[in-house]
Amino acid sequence: MKILKTILILFTTVLYSQHRPVSTYSIVAYDEKTGELGVAVQSHWFSVGSLVPWAKAGVGAVATQSFVKIEYGPEGLELMEKGLTAQEALDSLVSKDPGRAVRQVGMIDAKGNVAVHTGKKCIEFAGHKTGNNFTVQANIMASPTVWPLMAMTFEMTDGDLAERMMAALETAQAEGGDLRGKQSASMLIVSGNPTGIPWKDTVLDLRVEDHPEPLKQLRRLIRIHRAYRHANKGDYYMETGNVDSALVEYNLSSSLYPENPELKYWTAVTLAGGGRLEEALPMFRDVFQRAPELKIMTPRIIPSGLLPDETKVLDQIMNIEK
Repeated sequence: MKILKTILILFTTVLYSQHRPVSTYSIVAYDEKTGELGVAVQSHWFSVGSLVPWAKAGVGAVATQSFVKIEYGPEGLELMEKGLTAQEALDSLVSKDPGRAVRQVGMIDAKGNVAVHTGKKCIEFAGHKTGNNFTVQANIMASPTVWPLMAMTFEMTDGDLAERMMAALETAQAEGGDLRGKQSASMLIVSGNPTGIPWKDTVLDLRVEDHPEPLKQLRRLIRIHRAYRHANKGDYYMETGNVDSALVEYNLSSSLYPENPELKYWTAVTLAGGGRLEEALPMFRDVFQRAPELKIMTPRIIPSGLLPDETKVLDQIMNIEK
């Protein structure tokens, strides 16, 4: 009878699970200063970012894991958008789920109210901890100290929401993390000023699908994301004719991502286009040595108005290496 009961439990688990157990540690959080909502996660499972994190600006955020039932994500957001608190939304979904014993779900609404469920049959070590505007949850951990330390790190770390959630993930890994190892990671953050337009409301959406060091890669991607946000601001200032502000943003961008010469290239182009060619020439020299293809591109940007249509200016730029 015990064997039969075990088989029935396993069958029920598979029946009501769309995926095998995603052994995971995650954080769902709200930033009071900006109104941003976010989810960050690491797992020994391929493409965890396509399963666990869900968020909608002005509504809430969800992490659904263990024997993942994806519906907790979109349906949880739908219920919170209708006015239910995170706890009310989670209670409603858990009560209707025959596989609740193997689920682990964290939710937060747009007011920072949190709710979390760790099913009694989640693979140990499994647990969760809530705090002011956040909840952390984990399963198949190497140690039961993982999630308490995640919570402590999030509370003690300064910086924006991305930095604080990233620090929590790194602490989890340093404490042993997933018993089976590392494979993928993801971070999703949505705006505190919702427009109803998804691509405008997404602050950050990064995934490391499969890598031996997913958290190191995720931190690297966050750094690059910050660099390109500054570059995009620079482009905006250029469009509005604010060259000085554009230069500030371009310089910040290239300092955050110095290994990419193209960011420095656009700083040089901005200087040259603004009549500050002497400042731009050393930058062009360095860029052309590292990325000769950008030298080939340079004459092509003149018709777009990014450089003066003057032979003398172009000659000085193109011959800077001589």
